[in-house]
Amino acid sequence: MEFSDKAHEECGVLGFYDIDGYNVALELYHGLYALQHRGQESAGIVTNDDSRLHQVKDCGLVSEVFNEHNLSTLVGNIGVGHVRYARGSEPRENAQPLVSRYRKGSLTLAHNGSITNVKKLRAELEDGGAIFQSTNDTEVIMHLIAIERTKTHSVEDAMLRVMGKLEGAYSMVLMSPRKLMGIRDPHGFRPLCLGKKGNSYIIASESCALDTMHAKFIRDIEPGEIVLIEGNKLTSLRIAEKCKPSLCVFEYVYFARPDSIIDGVSVYDTRIKTGELLAKAAPVKADMVMGVPDSGLNFAQGYAIGSGIPYGEGLIRNRYTGRTFIKHTQAERESAVNIKLNALPSAVKGKRIVMVDDSIVRGTTCANIIKMLKDRGALEVHLRIASPPFLWPCYYGTDIPSKKELAACKYTVEQIRENVGADSLAYLPLEAIKDIGIRSDFGYCSACFTGDYPVKPEEEK
Repeated sequence: MEFSDKAHEECGVLGFYDIDGYNVALELYHGLYALQHRGQESAGIVTNDDSRLHQVKDCGLVSEVFNEHNLSTLVGNIGVGHVRYARGSEPRENAQPLVSRYRKGSLTLAHNGSITNVKKLRAELEDGGAIFQSTNDTEVIMHLIAIERTKTHSVEDAMLRVMGKLEGAYSMVLMSPRKLMGIRDPHGFRPLCLGKKGNSYIIASESCALDTMHAKFIRDIEPGEIVLIEGNKLTSLRIAEKCKPSLCVFEYVYFARPDSIIDGVSVYDTRIKTGELLAKAAPVKADMVMGVPDSGLNFAQGYAIGSGIPYGEGLIRNRYTGRTFIKHTQAERESAVNIKLNALPSAVKGKRIVMVDDSIVRGTTCANIIKMLKDRGALEVHLRIASPPFLWPCYYGTDIPSKKELAACKYTVEQIRENVGADSLAYLPLEAIKDIGIRSDFGYCSACFTGDYPVKPEEEK
């Protein structure tokens, strides 16, 4: 796995139900490109051609897994796509979408999130004789759906029953021989939206995928809702359980693309507003504001607006590095940063810089970038972080390390500042999150900052 000093999302999901004769595989391929930021470890597409399933999935980026030949084998009028970020070194069997054939036919499932009671559910299934081919949550969900489907009249009724058993985060696309469904957990931890292209329907993790596919955004799939597509008929079903929506705040801070709209809110607008609030909360005298590409750029623009300090580019990102492997030594990690980023000497030399980034996990990357800027002649580097400190692990699908690895759990703010080599360091205050533009009637999860989990994790019970 690639070494990283960032929190990571788990997945991006995509579904296409064709009515107008589109090339389903090519449409999904384009859409997955737009969702690539949500997962870079594996990619897959499964299509349904009159109940005959065709699939291509493997470890790698979308551009590495698919080519003109294998895309041509993916025929059918319904399809599901997936991109995945894996925790640690995980087997190829965990690549999604997952396909299962059972008494009632076939199921294909793509999942984004993490089930907090999965250990209990898996143990119960194994006690009943279930055999697993992978280690991910998705296969557990598949088993549960198959079991409930043998007791109900439809796959959507089976899914409603399964939702009553699942705890935690799940935005999913489920395909049966004739149906496509988008499912979002009752808390709405992860985003999911519905689009339309001609008379065909699309389900996607983010609206940016719809834009890439030249589709029209219809609406967000709501927490606790199943959207069922069969032919040209669209049906909405809802789980009886009522929960306060708790969208992961890091969708706005880091994970989502800035051109996405999530639960009616522009990701770009929230990042600009966050930067403005950060400037008011943590002002400093400086000559230029710059962001760490790519996630820090919008925050830096907002900080420049809020502070009146000119915005500039101090770092150039090499967009053609692809994936790099884990770096074991500090020298190797510094080299990896230099491959991906380079400072602009003419832009930073002799200047006091405000460097804005989205978060600090371990602090290694920030330290390397600050050293690079000072080596190129920056007089001062003042680090501003567009989120509160990470203090708690996430159980809902964000790959945040254990507390022993989090810089904010081991050191004070002053010690972190010294460790990364910044001239000053400040985070976005926790109380400012409510003002970044998130819907007040919706709610959000900020457990990674507060430890206040909307759903109690299995590990904490």
